[in-house]
Amino acid sequence: MIEFLSPVSKQAIAHREVLPVGVLGKQIAIHQNSGDLPRLKNVRFALLGVRENRNDVNYMGGEVSFTEIRKAFYGLYAGNWSNDIIDLGDITMGETVDDTYFAFKTVTEALLKKKIIPIILGGSQDLLYAHYRAYDSSGKMVNMVNVDQRFDLGDAEKPISNKSFVGKIIIEKPYNLFNYSVLGYQSYFNPPGEIALMDKLFFDAYRLGKVTGDITCVEPIMRDADIVSMDVSAIKAAELSYRHSTSPNGFDSREICAIARYAGISNKVTSFGLYELDEYSKAESAAVLIAQIIWYFIEGVNFRVNDDDFASENNYTTYKVPVDEEILIFKKSNKTGRWWIELPFISNVNNKLKRHTLLPCTYGEYLSATNQEIPERWYKARRKNEV
Repeated sequence: MIEFLSPVSKQAIAHREVLPVGVLGKQIAIHQNSGDLPRLKNVRFALLGVRENRNDVNYMGGEVSFTEIRKAFYGLYAGNWSNDIIDLGDITMGETVDDTYFAFKTVTEALLKKKIIPIILGGSQDLLYAHYRAYDSSGKMVNMVNVDQRFDLGDAEKPISNKSFVGKIIIEKPYNLFNYSVLGYQSYFNPPGEIALMDKLFFDAYRLGKVTGDITCVEPIMRDADIVSMDVSAIKAAELSYRHSTSPNGFDSREICAIARYAGISNKVTSFGLYELDEYSKAESAAVLIAQIIWYFIEGVNFRVNDDDFASENNYTTYKVPVDEEILIFKKSNKTGRWWIELPFISNVNNKLKRHTLLPCTYGEYLSATNQEIPERWYKARRKNEV
């Protein structure tokens, strides 16, 4: 792993030295010298930069730098956290993009095996393909949640780009993707064919208005995710920086930080990536917002509660709701009050799917079921299994 990593920039290290005592920059271990990585023992989070953007459809030769983001992050104070953080530095551009993918996949896979959560600062979002491939050796199906204004499905027969990487994930072996969810998509940025394909594949898509109308709808979606990715283009330009974003619509700073916290609170999320990042030396507020998103994700992880142990009936309450010819079985945690719904139709299939026999849901979905409305996500999971 060490051969793929370059130290944190000298500018970020120098900035760290002038920071006050108690901030994150003075507490976390940092890869400062080439070949001398911080110890990984007892570490929970690893900050990792991937400075690759050559598959950006608008690539004009510019390079990616995470120095300003690191300076902003180092200057924040930790919450009441009990988990260690390290900064591994960056994976720089390989001779080819595939070389960068390989290095990224290898490093991420190694961190996952050590039960360390990678927090990824990435260039173009096609890097999510390599991010996802790091799970190949786990032998499990994975769920991916993408906070994005676009679906990024594209044409899998064409070369991969930051607008067409999901198609590659879907069709290339090994087939490990169980579900793909997009939060905050905006219809006018997506071809009608891709919107129809999302529905045909029984993937979950939530329009920007739905998510901003009730931000709590994000929680059960994140609760079932393994990989969470954020395209920072999903943030409105006024919040991020007009220099680096052109969309007047998107999530505001509070909403995107709340979404990051929901991702952290999920017991199943094992990696978190921020993509489409740029060089923010002339957009300090953008770097600070990215740093705060990372802060809220870490904050969420530190407040995780193990409430998904269903081995003992003392841990939950079961509710059975007849809907048409179905009997829907809901389970509510006695510890946290969070809800799940059983997916009995996949309980006896491939072992890769065993953990998906309970689908996180909301109390509202339980109430809807009592009014004879089958939850849409339950229905999609069933249809997906029948295909």
